[in-house]
Amino acid sequence: MALPPDPTGGRPVPSPVPAHPSLRVAVLGCGVVGTEVVRLLTTQAADLASRVGAPLELVGVAVRDVETERDAVVDRALLTADAEALVERADVVVEVMGGIEPARSLLLRAIAGGASVVTANKALLAQDGPTLYAAADEAGVDVYFEAAVAGAIPIVRPVRESLAGDRVTRVLGIVNGTTNYVLDKMASEGLDLDQAVKEAQALGYAEADPTADVEGYDAAAKAAILASLAFHTRVSIEDVSREGITSLTADDVLWAQRTGYVLKLLAIAERGTADGVEGVQVRVHPALVPVSHPLANVRGAYNAVFVEAEAAGELMFYGRGAGGEPTASAVLGDVVSVARHRVLGGKGPIESRYAELPVLPAAAARTRYQVRLEVADRPGVLAQVSTVLASHDVSIEAVRQTPVTETPDADYARLVITTHAAPEHALRSTVEAITGLDVVRRVVSVLRVEGA
Repeated sequence: MALPPDPTGGRPVPSPVPAHPSLRVAVLGCGVVGTEVVRLLTTQAADLASRVGAPLELVGVAVRDVETERDAVVDRALLTADAEALVERADVVVEVMGGIEPARSLLLRAIAGGASVVTANKALLAQDGPTLYAAADEAGVDVYFEAAVAGAIPIVRPVRESLAGDRVTRVLGIVNGTTNYVLDKMASEGLDLDQAVKEAQALGYAEADPTADVEGYDAAAKAAILASLAFHTRVSIEDVSREGITSLTADDVLWAQRTGYVLKLLAIAERGTADGVEGVQVRVHPALVPVSHPLANVRGAYNAVFVEAEAAGELMFYGRGAGGEPTASAVLGDVVSVARHRVLGGKGPIESRYAELPVLPAAAARTRYQVRLEVADRPGVLAQVSTVLASHDVSIEAVRQTPVTETPDADYARLVITTHAAPEHALRSTVEAITGLDVVRRVVSVLRVEGA
């Protein structure tokens, strides 16, 4: 008996969206990221409804000034300056306004009203995330924040969920696209720092005031979030040792290349010990990365996070770390997740802080240094410098000495010393002692070496 013809022609038929009431979504902020979030909610409404199991209804967009000109994708009828009233009638609140206040108060109001929260606000999470987590746990709602760390790169969920059965030992990453772009331009085109920053500003990678990026505050906030997730311990931005890139010169970048390294601003969170006590050490600073390391090849405004775990080994997450579209992609992924929980029941992971490891001081970190010196050009200089290092229990991995050729009558030479790993406090005291030697004309630069 012949079968009746297949009316679909063999093509899969999408499942109908279950009959579930619409979920009301409120967006706080309508800058670059907020506009892209609105665009995705509007243009992908049907797909999002199928993924969630219910329509997502955009009920409003909170802004400071409703009269400001906006992208045409934003329906002006949705704009409101009354953010408090907006969050009280939402099921899901998306916060992309930034800053600490009024973002914190608005999110706490939303949570108290039973709304789930999606935020890209790394500064708020790094400073006062536990307050939001506790409120959400009490209210039985979600707080998701994938977009707060590295734009479109999925890193929060892998660390928080995929590696929940493993023991993370180290997180090493480029988490600020602006500084990576600046350092890349300094290396590839020989620009000085100010020139590279101006170029980043012209392209929209850096703000008019680039302080948060170039001084490392943005990276420090992200480092605090990643450390909290990876080590099940509360880490705030105040716990992060921070140095920016403003002291770096074109000469530093050039010498990095000559010695087989690339300069990067790194966020580092790792397990360590101090005085026999195990804890967590979190820091942000410029570092020399060997050209053979995967992070050395992260160019332009891209980000990458390198995770080391006992069972999984080494993992690397790479992609666009900033910008409206990448960040909005991460935001919408979280919106789908929290909305599904509201449709199907259940709740996402809560804050995990069972380990309560102490945060170790920066001086407890074990690292390597590359020290560039100008020294007297005569026999015995290297022996004197080596003696100082040995007296501080710091061993030398490599030494490079070169004459000063651009100044014919120069009576000094350049000395580049790379050390083996040692406690940072020992390396700092070593550099101080070297500076005091009569044969040392000046210490040109001191840079950490990571990833070797």
